[in-house]
Amino acid sequence: MGGVGRATSIDAAGRAPRRPAARRRGDGAPRGGGLRRAEARAAWLFIAPWVIGFVVFTAGPMIASLYLSFTEYDVLRPPKPVGLDNYAQLLQDPRLRVSLWNSFFYTALFVPLATLVALCLALLLDRVHRAAGFFRTVFYLPSLTPTVAVGALFLWILNPNVGLINRGLALVGIDGPAWTTDPTWIKPGLVLMSLWSLGGTVVIYYAALRGVPVTLYEAARIEGASAWQEFRHVTLPLISGAIFFTLIVNTIAALQIFDEVYTMYFGQMESGAASNAALFYVIYLFRQAFEFLHMGYASAMAWLLFVLIMLLTAIQLRLSRRWVYYEGR
Repeated sequence: MGGVGRATSIDAAGRAPRRPAARRRGDGAPRGGGLRRAEARAAWLFIAPWVIGFVVFTAGPMIASLYLSFTEYDVLRPPKPVGLDNYAQLLQDPRLRVSLWNSFFYTALFVPLATLVALCLALLLDRVHRAAGFFRTVFYLPSLTPTVAVGALFLWILNPNVGLINRGLALVGIDGPAWTTDPTWIKPGLVLMSLWSLGGTVVIYYAALRGVPVTLYEAARIEGASAWQEFRHVTLPLISGAIFFTLIVNTIAALQIFDEVYTMYFGQMESGAASNAALFYVIYLFRQAFEFLHMGYASAMAWLLFVLIMLLTAIQLRLSRRWVYYEGR
């Protein structure tokens, strides 16, 4: 039987029969490099709308603003190159220093307070269980309110005479401050207004809390940990990534606040107090560009803000190595 088996594998001329020829590339689907090229073309086709949108609406305007920052341009006449004059003027403009101080002061007040309030609300959500869906919606809905409407609403709520906050304080015997006219209280009042739209941060923290393994809490209780120790050594490390993300996002958003403040203090008639205390950087940039038609100078201001945000983000990334916990490490 073994000899018969060997004989059938050899033809009459004593040669082994050829195996069936491999399928050529043209007979079926492309192979090797052809397949990779086809996949690359499909990938570019799918991401083309985003690439086109980025080039037209982001990269293109950024390059144009960089060019305009070296020119004197008032929209009515062609840009006139002025070299570094606009950037030199940034160092000499006292109003720019005021706007920078206001923006950084507001950011330093808002970001820590927003983080603390949002975390407390997320912890409460984590305790209500069945009603969490309802309250999560309630907390998030204000984030959908148009920013101009929020500015108009809080211009009334913060009114020192008939505002809701001062009326509430009067019920407990406290004489409320002049939120909208006293330069000392304008920025704290704007911070209170910004807490209205914390819903997105609350939802992020709530999702992070739901991702903490219950077994870690059980192990901590077995070891005799208190509620604060559980929060300090279990909860905070495991949600530190979410906290870090919101710190960066809220810092960038705070430095770019515009709509609500412009609606409240610069939309109709500019008051003397608001012209300094509520003059944030982006508002000053907007006024330079569209009220005074100093487009070149406004472009230089925009690039200064871009560099400052990049530096702050880099510092936050550097410091995050000390306190942000990643499970993969």
